[in-house]
Amino acid sequence: MIIRFLGTGTSVGVPQIGCDCHVCRSHDSRDKRRRCGLYVQAGAEAFLVDTPPELRTACLEYGISHVDAVVLTHAHMDHLAGFDDVRRFNTINGRMEPCDPHAPGANGRTFRLIGKPLRCYALPETIAQVHRIFPYIGTQPSQIGLYRPQVEFHPNTESFTIGTAHLTAFPVEHGFPCCGYLIESNGVRFAYASDCNGLSPETIEFLKDVDVLVIDCLREREHVTHFNKDRALQAISRIAPRQAYITHMCHDLTHVEWEATLPQGVSPAYDGLVLTLGEEEQKE
Repeated sequence: MIIRFLGTGTSVGVPQIGCDCHVCRSHDSRDKRRRCGLYVQAGAEAFLVDTPPELRTACLEYGISHVDAVVLTHAHMDHLAGFDDVRRFNTINGRMEPCDPHAPGANGRTFRLIGKPLRCYALPETIAQVHRIFPYIGTQPSQIGLYRPQVEFHPNTESFTIGTAHLTAFPVEHGFPCCGYLIESNGVRFAYASDCNGLSPETIEFLKDVDVLVIDCLREREHVTHFNKDRALQAISRIAPRQAYITHMCHDLTHVEWEATLPQGVSPAYDGLVLTLGEEEQKE
């Protein structure tokens, strides 16, 4: 299983608009933090965890052209605003069908593009919110040639499989309907909770001893809906992963400054970081 971080920043991104702090002016590429998201390759299939606003530019930068499914944590816009861009993967995964160039939707072409719907797994509340934000989403191609996302929604109330990955949603506290995911593949357990300010004892027990934990850590100061450093480290200590990464970071600290303040076994993630998880875990 290969995991690439598409973004590791807070809701306004880093650098922030109109800010000239030392982090926002940094020339270290690891301090350029898009909004949070993952790209996961699991055997023959691949999926996105969230669709942040910069989804398109991240896919272009990292050469991503294969997506079979989308997994959503919640419907805050920093995790959802790029959802419309999944329509491109409908086309890539679809087919061309010959047609009369004068037929409705042909627009003068001798073929029609028939997109293949993507599967999307999310909390029932999140699915309802996505339909309110993007009311034009459907499962069938437009009969008049409009370019619209085609998505089959599935509540994540039970575990599900994408490729070689087995996913189970777990609840997190975020002041809004939200979840994290345990992703298991070939004996490796990877947990992702990008947005949270609390984990129940049941969730802590469920995640105990995972191989890799990625967890929200906005900054050193307290925040009402996100873990700060102390609370993130407390959760990491209780879960006891082999390796932990923090994500959803604001512009208070550079990557190098985060590294200096975190204990052994805990690292700041960064945009473009690749984890190859299998019999031998490697980092790029």
